[in-house]
Amino acid sequence: MKNSNTCGRHAVALNRREFLQKSAHGFGAVALGSLLMREDLHATGALSRNPLSVRLPHFASKAQHVIFLFMTGGPSHMDTFDPKPELQKYDGKPLPDSFKSDGLMLQFMKATDGRLMGSPFKFQRYGQSGLEVSDLFRHVARHADDLAVIRSCYHESFIHGPALGLLHCGTAKLGYPSTGAWVMYGLGSLSDNLPSYMVMSDGGFRAGAAVSFGSGFLPAAYQGTVIRTEGAPIQNLTPPFEKEEQRRVLDYVNRWNQRHHTERPDDTRLEARLANYELAFRMQTAAPDLIDISKEPAATRELYGVDKGPTAKFGRMCLLARRMVERGVRYVQLYNNDWDGHGECAKNHESNAERVDQPIAALLTDLKQRGLLENTLVVWTGEFGRTPVMQGSLGRDHNPYGFTTWLAGGGIRGGKAIGATDEFGFRAVEDKVHVHDLHATLLTFLGLDHERLTYLFEGRQQRLTDVGGHNNLFERLTRA
Repeated sequence: MKNSNTCGRHAVALNRREFLQKSAHGFGAVALGSLLMREDLHATGALSRNPLSVRLPHFASKAQHVIFLFMTGGPSHMDTFDPKPELQKYDGKPLPDSFKSDGLMLQFMKATDGRLMGSPFKFQRYGQSGLEVSDLFRHVARHADDLAVIRSCYHESFIHGPALGLLHCGTAKLGYPSTGAWVMYGLGSLSDNLPSYMVMSDGGFRAGAAVSFGSGFLPAAYQGTVIRTEGAPIQNLTPPFEKEEQRRVLDYVNRWNQRHHTERPDDTRLEARLANYELAFRMQTAAPDLIDISKEPAATRELYGVDKGPTAKFGRMCLLARRMVERGVRYVQLYNNDWDGHGECAKNHESNAERVDQPIAALLTDLKQRGLLENTLVVWTGEFGRTPVMQGSLGRDHNPYGFTTWLAGGGIRGGKAIGATDEFGFRAVEDKVHVHDLHATLLTFLGLDHERLTYLFEGRQQRLTDVGGHNNLFERLTRA
């Protein structure tokens, strides 16, 4: 009998357990609790020899891969994908009376310059859909008919760290799995020779950012693998001895580790290490081919901007992301730093957009040309948006109450804007999309039911969307 409240990966036969619970008033079950928990973990596949073996989704999926483009620091929605004509009219002026009943807005006004600040960037309509995009993203705007822009995202955290946790892990609490780790746990790996969850950044990571691609309380095998963007992307690929000798050494090491693991079957770090040794052995052939972009046609390199100034690093990351998806990598996470425009927000955003606009557009173009966009969900977001009021010298403060995310590919019907913030861009007011809703929708595209994708931890079935989340956004994203 299976527990209908789980994803089925924790389901075990209950006959023995029921017997133990009933005998001696349940004392036997208490004594053997750790043994039964271990049995649960084996039933899930968490402690199987290959924790990343492919698993069937809960239902037919639209997408097989995800490329998650994360703009660290929080890009201003009213300067990128959420035009605010009314804010332009009030540029440099105090808050109108109609907004003075909003306590949070008044709090922002007191803590900042006290004046509203319009966007210095022009918005234009693009594509057959007429989707409005600012001049910051002129290249991405050419894909307007492929984009579904969600202008009504929100959550509860004003601070970078907790906000990063919410966007990546569905919670501000530490020690929880990232979205990519949940996907690995739910679906496994499509590649035998490469890590199925890869992470790259063009400027390092914020302190504590490892939670953004960590496995939390899930088995360690599901965490992301960081690929370097300077020097050798993957170190130590050249084997120290002949392949046959290396295989012999690895077999001995695995035998010793397996003996150690038999005595400590609940140590998922050791299980991950065993799997990583084998994967590293196979990567010595597959990884050099992945990271060698020298054979890419000149036109492709030019498209991504990998050989020139500001676009070189992020362009290489985007090109590698396409090559990863081609080779079966399921979840790719790219970080661009740093959109935290507390001062001179326009200059900050211009600098960042100059680095990422062309490469992101190239990624969409390349995926589409190769037929990969159909089964690859591309997500663009930051941890929050920014305020419509001025902070310091032409800056904008953090704003989690309304921000923009866009999606493309993976079954998305683009050329649409979903939801809205108020006329100044302060709060999501129409078709509001919480972070949990966004995660539920992402999992739905991958064929996973966010309410069934659970893991027993600290006495309850945990999930990415906690006790919230709705996937009703999915229908709007997939219909014409």
